[in-house]
Amino acid sequence: MSTDTITTELARPGGLWLAFTRNRLSWIGLGLLALIVLIALFAPLLAPYDPLEQNLVARLEPPSAEFWLGTDSYGRDVLSRLLYGARISLSVGFIAILIAMLIGSALGIVSGYIGGVFDQFVMGLLDVMLSFPTLLLGLMIAAMLGASFENLIIAIAVTEIAPFARVARAPTITLKQRDFVEAGRSYGCSRTRIMAVHIVPNMISDVLVMSSLWMASAIRTEASLSFIGLGVPPPTPTWGSMIREGFDNILDAWWLAVFPSIAILLTVLALNLLGDALRDAADPKSR
Repeated sequence: MSTDTITTELARPGGLWLAFTRNRLSWIGLGLLALIVLIALFAPLLAPYDPLEQNLVARLEPPSAEFWLGTDSYGRDVLSRLLYGARISLSVGFIAILIAMLIGSALGIVSGYIGGVFDQFVMGLLDVMLSFPTLLLGLMIAAMLGASFENLIIAIAVTEIAPFARVARAPTITLKQRDFVEAGRSYGCSRTRIMAVHIVPNMISDVLVMSSLWMASAIRTEASLSFIGLGVPPPTPTWGSMIREGFDNILDAWWLAVFPSIAILLTVLALNLLGDALRDAADPKSR
């Protein structure tokens, strides 16, 4: 199949979905992610016990018929806490990436379209943010704001604004020189209308593809911050805090750290497979 044919397919309604479904790995990622999302949504129905209920008589019980994934140092069911922890990880990752995508994309589009001194100033600030490792920047922001669900989302969103702005700026610089944008200017369209009507629809696919990949990074960051105590405060179950508790009891209760680690691994793997498939489907050259 030629490149022109593929480009035509992708341009038709549903063409991107058709190209996406031809990738076998995309189905694995999509199915795995759908399963994890369903587990998080129906956690109250699937959890065999209350995730906050303590049973000191059954503390540090290994996996058994009664407690499928064992219990923690307070006697709480690990399976129940794992299911409820999926809600926190997915919620934080999705909301943080959504906020970062909206702010970062808008900043990149405006900066790339206006150009000049404004563009240099904005890119300079973003370069400063990018000079910090993602986890370190999130750690500093979370430490200043304090441990809470809302502050965790803010900390992760701020760390991802600069990458989104970079991704949105590059195609904007190219698109603003195209004939259809020049035609819009000649008709007297305002800058806001040109960016909203002509620029955004032609570069949004790049941003959406990268959002799926960076959501995996956001989930890893959430787990890391929760591991060091800057995530959602206890006793709310999160995968990062469960790994931290398992780290303290790694010699006596291996299941405390292993099962939430597997949950994070599967979630990140699903998002990466989904993101790679979307990227390949949206790029005719890759086919």
